[in-house]
Amino acid sequence: MKNNYKKIVLAGLSFMILGQSCNKYLDKAPDNRTEINSVEKVAQLVATAYPTADYLTFTEAASDNAEDKGNGVGSIDDVTTRPYFWQDVIGSGTSSATAYWNGCYEGIAAANQALEAINTQSFGNEVLPYKGEALVARAYAHFMLVTLYSKAYVIGGTNDSPGIPYVTEPETEVIKQYQRGTVASTYDKIEKDLTEGLALLSASAYKVPKYHFTPAAAHAFASRFYLFKGDWQKVIEHANAVSSNFATEIRLTNSALFNLSTDEFNQAFTRSDQKFNLLLANQYAAYQRQSSPRYGYGEKLVAMFGVSGNITGKSYANKILSYGVPNYTTYKYREYFFVTNQISNIGLPYMMSPLITTDETLMNRAEAYVKLGQYANALADVNTMLSVTVRSYTATDAATLAKVATYYKTTDAAQGLISLILDVKKAQFLQEGIRWLDILRNRITVRHNVFDAQGVETFIELTPDDNRRVFQIPEEALLSGVPLNPR
Repeated sequence: MKNNYKKIVLAGLSFMILGQSCNKYLDKAPDNRTEINSVEKVAQLVATAYPTADYLTFTEAASDNAEDKGNGVGSIDDVTTRPYFWQDVIGSGTSSATAYWNGCYEGIAAANQALEAINTQSFGNEVLPYKGEALVARAYAHFMLVTLYSKAYVIGGTNDSPGIPYVTEPETEVIKQYQRGTVASTYDKIEKDLTEGLALLSASAYKVPKYHFTPAAAHAFASRFYLFKGDWQKVIEHANAVSSNFATEIRLTNSALFNLSTDEFNQAFTRSDQKFNLLLANQYAAYQRQSSPRYGYGEKLVAMFGVSGNITGKSYANKILSYGVPNYTTYKYREYFFVTNQISNIGLPYMMSPLITTDETLMNRAEAYVKLGQYANALADVNTMLSVTVRSYTATDAATLAKVATYYKTTDAAQGLISLILDVKKAQFLQEGIRWLDILRNRITVRHNVFDAQGVETFIELTPDDNRRVFQIPEEALLSGVPLNPR
């Protein structure tokens, strides 16, 4: 049943039909989702309304956070190799673009089933936080889908290119037809769900809040959404609602985290008791197994953490682990193996993914400040980040407009500050997928090196208007009338 349930939108299999099929043979409800008749069951269902697969593998490989390490170096696997060359990965294997598409719509299906139960039954005000969570989770999944599988939103543009199917109700047809709409219409629906959902959320509704869209996590997501939309004041307002003192709530890379052993760091990075983690999700992913791919984090990229890699002239304090030069990892994730057959020791790899963090929210606000011409505020936010990430940081290391002009060789203060923010983010969010979002939003050209069989190095580029910047929609979606992206 689980495999069919994942194919919502792709093959049109409905949740309702699955429930009926199970009843026919078992004469009982197969799980709590088929009969949502209590607030507790609504809460349990909404807890599954998050993407069940990761996007890190293919977005990192496609971004400038990857490099060709050379012939005979590292492993070659379709899920890292093909995205490096901006080629579609065939099939729905673990950590592929198709797997993430399916994972998002599986979460959306759970949110819609919960919302239908809430709207058709009388649960009272007790259910409102879970209604809010379902709406915001639905908005988040659709936002990630339109970001990765449609052309990037253009601030001030018509945004009339194809969006993605915005699904707002459980399916009741074997094969239901969908329209992609436009990027603009998709954004409108995301904003509606986000706004309505935010007003209903409550942090006190959960035993472990970090696995749910609490008000803080939702405001942080809103800061990302409005950054893409170009509503700078709303970015700032939502970021301010997350924290009044980011300095104590972002990753303390050069102190608390730096002093941990490698194993302790690996455990701590995605723990729910860390202030910097606002939203965590358990995702089916083999990302941490990709420890030494040929196309990935290598010697050229590791230089960004050195003394010449940032404006302070000091090195970053990030963990840099090597499986043997030139294979590196940030070691941010720990795999959890779910055994499905104890005799054969067969199972599924999972990892806890930080979907929303305070660190990203702070940098979102810094970028919005630049766009509004509030350079002093932007510098304050960037320096807050530098102060906890640079080794032996002192007040004299703080970035200033003069330093920015010199380091980036520009007289355009705004452009220099944006370059600074993006560089800081590139280092701090390495292997987290955030860089791809920055590449899309800022129309950055990606340049990859390629070694041929004789060891000759050439370069390939992915320009801002290249169709390959949009990941391909699964072919199964054609059954539901969803056209694929052009190639």
